[in-house]
Amino acid sequence: MKQLLLFLLLAASTAAAAPRVGTHGSYTRVVFDLPRQVSSSPANPTTRVTGQSVTVKLGVTLRAEGGPLSAPGVTAYAVAGGTVTVTLAKGHADAKVQVIPSQGGQPARLVIDVPTAAAARVPALPVRSAAPAAVTRPASTRAVTRPRVVLDPGHGGVDPGMQSRWVQEHAVTLDVALHVRDVLRQHGVDVVMTRESNTDLSADKATDLDKRSKLATNDKTSAYVSIHVNASTDPAGQGIETYYFGQPMPGRSRSLAVTENGGGSVGQELTRRAAGSAQNLLGDLLAQAKLSFSRQLAQKVQSRLIAATGAMNRGVQTDAFYVIRNPTTAAILIEIGFGSSPVEGPRLAQPAYRDRVAEAIARAILDFLNMP
Repeated sequence: MKQLLLFLLLAASTAAAAPRVGTHGSYTRVVFDLPRQVSSSPANPTTRVTGQSVTVKLGVTLRAEGGPLSAPGVTAYAVAGGTVTVTLAKGHADAKVQVIPSQGGQPARLVIDVPTAAAARVPALPVRSAAPAAVTRPASTRAVTRPRVVLDPGHGGVDPGMQSRWVQEHAVTLDVALHVRDVLRQHGVDVVMTRESNTDLSADKATDLDKRSKLATNDKTSAYVSIHVNASTDPAGQGIETYYFGQPMPGRSRSLAVTENGGGSVGQELTRRAAGSAQNLLGDLLAQAKLSFSRQLAQKVQSRLIAATGAMNRGVQTDAFYVIRNPTTAAILIEIGFGSSPVEGPRLAQPAYRDRVAEAIARAILDFLNMP
C-alpha cells in the first residue's frame, strides 16, 4: 500500500534503524524516529535545502547510519551525530520539515515531506472551449499520476436526508460536492463522485453506505470527503463541524451518527457496528496512522470553512459514522451547517454561500495534498 500507513510504527529504544518512507498523494514523506528520551521537539532545529539535498541539524545525537531510499523525489539518506541529510532526486529542490513532539506513547519524530514530480508538474485543466488548445508536452515521457479524491454528497435517492422550510440535504450536499469537484479538477486532481445526481447506490442503507466507502479502499486514493447538512430540534442550533472516524467525544450522544447512518433502527444498528469497529482500531497501529491523517485533513477543512463563512466553530470531533469507517486513506465527514436553523438554513439555500463553502473545502483538500 502506497499510503503513509506506517507513520506511527513503534521506534527502537534509541532511534529508528532506518527512516520510514511512504507516498501520500502529492508528496513523499520520510520519517525518522528520535530517541525515546526526547520528550518534546529538539531545541532550535535548523534546515537547509541546497542543490539536491535537505539537511536538518537537531539538538540531539542520533546513531550514524545511511543508505538508499526508493521513493519518488528521494534517493538516499545519511545520519551523522545530530545532522540528518536526505538526498533529493533530480528535478526536486523543495521540502517541508517538521519535528513532531512525542505524544500518545509515540516517540518524537523528524518528518521531511518532499513534493513529488507528479504533483508539482500537473498543469491545471484548460477551460473548455470550442477549439482545442495547443498542448505543450513535458520533456519527460514518464506517466503523470494524479492524486485521487473521493467526494461523497451525503444522502440522495430514497434517503433525502434532513429537510426544512429552506433546504433539503441531498440537494445541498450534491451542489457543494459538484463545485468542490470542479475546483479540484482544475488543479489536476482526479475526482471520483459517489453520486452526481439525486440517486443512491442501493435502496438498502447499509449496502449504500458500504458501496460509497469502498470507493476509497485502495492505494490510489489520497482522501475521502463526505459532505452533510446538520439539523436540530433547537432553532438555536448552528455551526460547522468536521468529523473523523472513532468513538464519540466524551459527553456526546450518538444522535447525529444514528441520523447520518440512516436513522431509526437501521441507523442504530449501523452505528452499533461502526462503534465496534472504532473500539477495534485502538490497538491497530496502521489504523491509527490512517486516523492521524484523517485528523490532519479534518483540521484543515474546519479551519478553512470557519474562515470563509464566519459560522460558529463547533470544532473537529470523532464519531462512529458508518460511511468513513472503511476507507484506507484519510477520511472525514463534514457537517456544513444546520439546515434547520433560521440563520443557516437561508444561507445554505443561497448558491453564492454554497460556492463559498465549496471553495473552502476544495482549498483545504489542496492544502492537505500539498498542491498549489
